[in-house]
Amino acid sequence: MIKRRDFLTHAGAAALYSAAADLAARAAPAPAMPGMAPMGPMGSLRPAPGSAPAAAPGGATAALPADFTLHIAPAALEVAPSHFVSTTAYNGTAPGPLLRMREGKPVTVEVFNDTDAAELVHWHGLFLPPEIDGSDEEGTPPIPPGARRRYELTPHPAGTRWYHSHAMAVGDLHRSTYTGQFGFLMVDAGSDPGAYDQELFLALREWEPFYTDQPMDTDDIGMIGPQPERPAVLDTSRPSGLEATSQLFSINDKALGSGEPIRVREGTRVLMHILNAGAIENRTIALPGHEFHVLALDGNPVPTPRAVKVLTLGPGERVDAYVEMSRPGVWILGSTFDPLRRAGLGVVVEYANHHQEARWVAQPGEQWDYTVFGYPAAAAPTRPAPDDTIEMIIENIPSGAGRFDLWTVNGKPYPHEREFVLEQGRRYRVVFRNRTDDSHPVHLHRHRFELVDVNGKPSSGVLKDTVILPVYGRVAVDLLADQPGLSLFHCHIQQHMDFGFKALFRYA
Repeated sequence: MIKRRDFLTHAGAAALYSAAADLAARAAPAPAMPGMAPMGPMGSLRPAPGSAPAAAPGGATAALPADFTLHIAPAALEVAPSHFVSTTAYNGTAPGPLLRMREGKPVTVEVFNDTDAAELVHWHGLFLPPEIDGSDEEGTPPIPPGARRRYELTPHPAGTRWYHSHAMAVGDLHRSTYTGQFGFLMVDAGSDPGAYDQELFLALREWEPFYTDQPMDTDDIGMIGPQPERPAVLDTSRPSGLEATSQLFSINDKALGSGEPIRVREGTRVLMHILNAGAIENRTIALPGHEFHVLALDGNPVPTPRAVKVLTLGPGERVDAYVEMSRPGVWILGSTFDPLRRAGLGVVVEYANHHQEARWVAQPGEQWDYTVFGYPAAAAPTRPAPDDTIEMIIENIPSGAGRFDLWTVNGKPYPHEREFVLEQGRRYRVVFRNRTDDSHPVHLHRHRFELVDVNGKPSSGVLKDTVILPVYGRVAVDLLADQPGLSLFHCHIQQHMDFGFKALFRYA
């Protein structure tokens, strides 16, 4: 059986990796600072002074200019020198424009669909009514080809959120999260102390995905641990279906060495908002010689900010962390998995007055652990007992969807009708049992939940909207039912969601 780490080192990818490594070594200086708001293609969009108020529910002010405007349209991105990727993006860039909003202040976003397919925009991490949350399953109307739609949002809660396509791909690698349709959405609370000198927005991406019949399994890197849900006997009687993979990667829209370096000065503090905007796998990254001082996960402040050497993010997850610039030189911020980094998943970090070859140092033995950011056991506040428990067993049927695997929750794929029904105001303990050899970043729309247990390790106070279920692992979370209406639950790996791994939570 060929694993992805072997597959990526085959001769077919060697030329691309070699070229990316050469480019990284000779990254030339330039005046721009990629990822800094509001510079570069991230182009921060803020409501202009004196801009029109949000439209009233009845549309009385619908003729007034929107606070933000997004155009969904074909785009050609030069991810590597003379290597253009044909995709679909917001306003011609990937990431799309940074949308910066104030918590609780209503805004309008006008979205133009300049493509030939219906589209949906999901406002990931916001508490919004289901009819505008951006999910067809919840009842959000899609935007027809050539049409436009104005969304009226009251952004909440504060923190790093993001927006992306929520169309179904169903095997089409030119749709939904396989495309460049993603962007950062910052909800400011007005209480940011501003204890940093630079602010960066960095999205991890893969490009030009394709299907392979070789097993893919780099998603366990950075989260090796116990496997309490591993079946005593594994079913190897049926071949696995096709899996999506890629050989071209980037941070924002540039492969390692292709764009401008991030320029820093010794003694400064750089705040990084990092997003896994990919559709395929979890990623683990590091900045050798430095540590990430983690402040928030999925935009939610952690009870115990802590310095770590690596970050692991599943598709949909965000990490806010600052880095103290105390090791002058030229470094690579990128994937800890050599083939991915050489294929573009990285960016050069260059200190002022340093122009030597970019340096990478391996990070052996460093593992990601959500629970270290929770309350210490002795200081953990008393947690209300759950009113009820919901068990969700995740399994897959190899080749159960024809060319692809079929993914099931409690023995069946989507839909689940009225299987998961919540009562407003009640607290639920949701236990995820992952009985597959994939790590799954699972996301619940319109809510956030508290981590209670990860593979037998207790946790308290860590709030998220997306969490990785480790290979054959078990994760328990507490969910307060405080957002009435339909709420979609799904794996944020596009292929898994497309082929069964989703369910609707309903309110009684």
